[in-house]
Formats: sequence, structure tokens, C-alpha cells
Amino acid sequence: MKKKVSTILLASFLLLTACSSKAPDTTGTATGTPTGTDKGAAKEITVWAWDKNFNIAAMKLAQEAYAKDHPDVKINIVEYAQDDIIQKLNTGLNSGTTTGLPNVVLIEDYRAQSFLKTYPDSFQDLSASIKASDFADYKIGPTSLNGKQYGLPFDSGVTGLYVRSDYLQQAGYKLDDLKDITWQQLIEIGKAVKAKTGKDLLTQDPNDLGLIRMMIQSAGAWYLKSDGSTPDLKDNAALKDAFATYKELMSANIVKITSDWNSFLAGFNSGSVAAVPTGNWITPSIKSQADQSGKWAVVPFPKLKNTASSVHASNLGGSSWYVLNNPGKEAAAEFLGKTLGSDVNLYQKLVTDVGVIGTYKPAATGEAYTKADDFFGGQKVISDFATWTTQIPKVNYGMHTYAIEDILKVEMQNYLKGTDINKVLSDAQSQAESQIK
Repeated sequence: MKKKVSTILLASFLLLTACSSKAPDTTGTATGTPTGTDKGAAKEITVWAWDKNFNIAAMKLAQEAYAKDHPDVKINIVEYAQDDIIQKLNTGLNSGTTTGLPNVVLIEDYRAQSFLKTYPDSFQDLSASIKASDFADYKIGPTSLNGKQYGLPFDSGVTGLYVRSDYLQQAGYKLDDLKDITWQQLIEIGKAVKAKTGKDLLTQDPNDLGLIRMMIQSAGAWYLKSDGSTPDLKDNAALKDAFATYKELMSANIVKITSDWNSFLAGFNSGSVAAVPTGNWITPSIKSQADQSGKWAVVPFPKLKNTASSVHASNLGGSSWYVLNNPGKEAAAEFLGKTLGSDVNLYQKLVTDVGVIGTYKPAATGEAYTKADDFFGGQKVISDFATWTTQIPKVNYGMHTYAIEDILKVEMQNYLKGTDINKVLSDAQSQAESQIK
């Protein structure tokens, strides 16, 4: 990749996920008024988001909750695909105007800093509308800039290791055997499971580095240094450990190769694999197979063996809500503050009705969060995810996650084919330094 990538173009890249590194964008139909207005007592707020079954559904619940005490406020919820939202935001903000843009917009956490730094005067400071300390610590970095809180942290991409407890049992293992393990220990378990059941441990798409992303964040590391802009690849010990672990995994003959979202889903829905290491947003897809009820459990994410800072918690995906500096911004900020910024009961409905695990700390003690799930053998899965959310290491995603991954995808294949790890990461460092400005 020889072409230099500007910050604005970086923000325009197609997203890998809706909430994950694999999920496809949901292409929706735009409805409602494209801008916010204030007409006397009657207020109108326009919201842009993607995925009708997740983000849009969640915002509709917020809309319903707000309408009870604010019947004079009209909220238009407009659905676009993620890449369309990014393109429209860039086009509008780059022209120096917010005309035609929404009052509230959803932005993926991996991309938030690109928008905040590129268009520093275009977003409303929400510091007075929400209490940032009420949200998971790891979400504050991506959603704030220069001491100001611009985003309302939304869903948690907290990870876990979903496992088929019946396959484990056939291989002579109990769930407790997986609750404090490294990736190397999991690989050995995977070999035993395949020998006894014929099932692969997990799936992997060679063009998706979501697993690497999860591994390095578990150690509090990222592709960039803490400034969020300087590439940190060549001397990144956690990244080196993650690459080596990935190669061990891929060389163990326990991985089912996939190439797209549907084959990823089919891997576990068909019973072909014994585990799924990913974000909690996959829960509805796993539970879609009713005949597998009682056969699944979720255990903590494995640690990197050779990185002392690695913990049993990480993140994949996640987004947050932002208010643009246009007419209606005060009403929009108040709407977010009164709903997703403080309504514990709303978060209970988000869990039960949509499957959204929020990052609002006070909601974690609610009934929906502590309820046992029969599908997972009576495990209080939501409670476990909420606990792990508080343990996710904070990192600065910065502005170039996807641009660097484009480089690393190629270098990972070189590494798997035999190129020395030090050369692979050194080459990646050189490319990143020359391409990212």
C-alpha cells in the first residue's frame, strides 16, 4: 500500500463491523427530517445510526422512555449503513457546515478520535450532560479529547470465550479448567477436543485481525503509542506475543477457516467448532440455535502467556453517541443525558429486549443483568460480562486502526509462511510510518 492516507480518508474507510470485527453493515432506509430544529416549545431531534436490530432498536427504546415526560419532543431515527454515515459526516463537516447533518450520530469507538481531531469544533461537549465516571473506564479514552467528554459511551464490546461444554466434557475437561488459562493452554485443550470429537477449536478468517486486536488490548497495548498517532509495531512486545500465539493456533490443525460473516456463523451454529472467542454481541447469534440450549457456557478470555500485563478481559467493537454543534444541540444533549446517560431502567430493557450490554455502571446491578440464562446452563452471563467490562484495559485507539491492519494482514501472511517475526513487524513499522501522516 503505497498511497499516503490522510486522516479524513482514513475515517472514510468501510467499517469492518457493526459491533464487531466481522458483522456486516446493515443497509437501511433513511426516514425522517435530516436536520434538527427548535420551533418554539416543539423540539425536533434527528438521530443517525446503523443496524435496525441493535442500535436502531436501542434508540427506539430511548425514544419511548423520553416521550413519557417529553411529549413535545419529536425524535426522528434515521437508519443508514455505517459507511454511508461516515461518508455523509465527512462530506458535511469537511465543507465547514453541519447543515443537513443530524443532531445525534453513532460513531464506532475505533474511529471516534479521527472525527474529534479532524473536526474539533463540530461536536458538542457533553461534560455537563453526563457523568463520565459512571461509564466503563476503557470507553472514556475514545470518546473524549483534551479533557472534554464528547461521546456518550454506549454498548460494551467486552469479550468472552464461548465454549461448548458438551464437547469439553467428551474430551475430559470441566468448565473450571478454562477459567484461568493462557492461549497456549487453550490450544492444548483444543487439540484434545479435536482428537476426541473431531471438532475444530474455533474459526478464523485470514483477512480479519479481530483476534489480534482482542489479544493486544487484553495487555493494555495497541497498534499506536499512547499519543494515538505514532505507530507502535516493531518494538511492541504484546503485538509480538499475539502474532506468535496466532501462529501457534493456526499451526495446530484446530482452526476452521472462514471467509465471511455467514460462514463464521455457520461454524458454531452447525456445531463444527467448540469455541468462539469474541465480543458479547454474538450472544443472540449463538442462542439462535434452540436445540443447543444447555450446551454452551462463557468463560473469561484467555491471557497472553508471555505478556505480564495481559488479563482475562478485552474488547472488540463498540460505539458511542455524539451530538453535533448545530441547531437543536441543547435539546439533543438533554435527550441523551436523560436516557442513555442516566436511566437504569432503560438499560434493563436494552438487555432484555435488544441484547445490548451497556457500559453504564449503575445499571449493572439491575435484575436483567443478574438473571440466570438457561441457554447457558443457568449461568448469569450478563452479570459476568458486566464484571469483565470493568476489567478491560484502557488503550488509545487513535486514528489509524484500520489503515494499520491493512498492513498487518499482509505481514501476518508473510509470517505464517516463514518470515521472521522481527522482520515482519519491522517492515510493518516502516510501512506505517511512511503511509500514515
